[in-house]
Amino acid sequence: MISARWAVAAVFAVHGSVSGSLAARMPWIAGHVGVSGNVGRLGYALVMPAVGAVVAMPFAGRVVHRIGGRRSTQILMCGWAAALTLVALAPSLPTLAAAMLLAGAFAGTADMAMNAEAVAIERALGRSIMSGLHGMWSVGTFAAGGAGWLLAHLGVDGRAHFAGASALLIAVTLWACTGLPGHAPPAGDAEDAPRFAVPRGPVLAVGLIGFAAIFAENACADWSAVYLVRQLGSAEATGAIGYACFAGAMTVSRLVGDAVVRAWGPVATVRVAGTLGVLGGALVVLAGALGDGPGATPPAVTVTAAIGFVLIGLGIAVVVPLAFAAAGHAAGSAAARAHAIAAVATVAYGAGLAAPGIIGGIAQASSLTVAFAVVTVLVVVMTLAAPAVRTADVASVLVAEAERDAGTHLTPSP
Repeated sequence: MISARWAVAAVFAVHGSVSGSLAARMPWIAGHVGVSGNVGRLGYALVMPAVGAVVAMPFAGRVVHRIGGRRSTQILMCGWAAALTLVALAPSLPTLAAAMLLAGAFAGTADMAMNAEAVAIERALGRSIMSGLHGMWSVGTFAAGGAGWLLAHLGVDGRAHFAGASALLIAVTLWACTGLPGHAPPAGDAEDAPRFAVPRGPVLAVGLIGFAAIFAENACADWSAVYLVRQLGSAEATGAIGYACFAGAMTVSRLVGDAVVRAWGPVATVRVAGTLGVLGGALVVLAGALGDGPGATPPAVTVTAAIGFVLIGLGIAVVVPLAFAAAGHAAGSAAARAHAIAAVATVAYGAGLAAPGIIGGIAQASSLTVAFAVVTVLVVVMTLAAPAVRTADVASVLVAEAERDAGTHLTPSP
């Protein structure tokens, strides 16, 4: 029987694998619905997952409360994996947009459910595991993206690819969820699970930290390559390397982040990480100020920007996992925990929805350099708000000790 720790890690990897599969075959999807030469029209479909997630996630806490964390994670993750096939079968742009909307609803609610399970497991273990779990998500994205590139290179039809990936990922989900702990809410716990999750009080502060971190993450993911190419005049291949450096730094930071959190605590970790992110943002802005446009930028300026994106990746990677953990540890019951995480996740996904358009709008009105100056300011705010994650400092240890004293164990229920 797989342990709960590795079961939830597998679930995170599956969630990332679906995202990686979609990203790798996006050119095939565009061609399949007839919009290969129209990036703008494809963009309408690509915004639908974020819309679906933001609309569905406020209700996700109620779903988890009603059917339990393990069962809801299993159902929602299977829906997210099955959405791959639904996207592949969409014959036109409108049907693709509808499929993406539904896929986003499954993706967002599954994200909330698996993070609620992760917080419960972290509380019982009494040590930080959230950063590493989000690192496993990145590993899944990378692995699935590589497999998608290989299958596309071999000329495998996207429908066959996605159908096979859906079947495999659903099978892995069903297996992994057998290792998740069963959390049945107490009969009198219903009032702790509001129908609609809106962040309030301390949870709102945590949500704003998550908003700043995910806004910066999406801004760099969507615009780092464009920044190097258009703002600094780098070759397209160099732009791709810049994004790879950012994504690689994110992955490494999350995989080692738990050890740092255990040594320093969440608040100090966010402060140090945020300082790195601010320094990285300053380097990106400095490179933009020194650049003279296409074909005229010295290589050293491009390197400066690339180092800046690496530092931003290192700085913001651990913050979102800590935000989810802080929200969950601040809650007093399983239902309230699901509600709090749903509220934070809704705010965070809202950042993902807003970031591309806001950055593009600022760039259109001024420049990408100014846009990344705004990103840097958000990272400063995130760093200054670090005390909001203090709720995760001792809660997991205290809960673990209480559960051990009561003789409870983190094992799957039959």
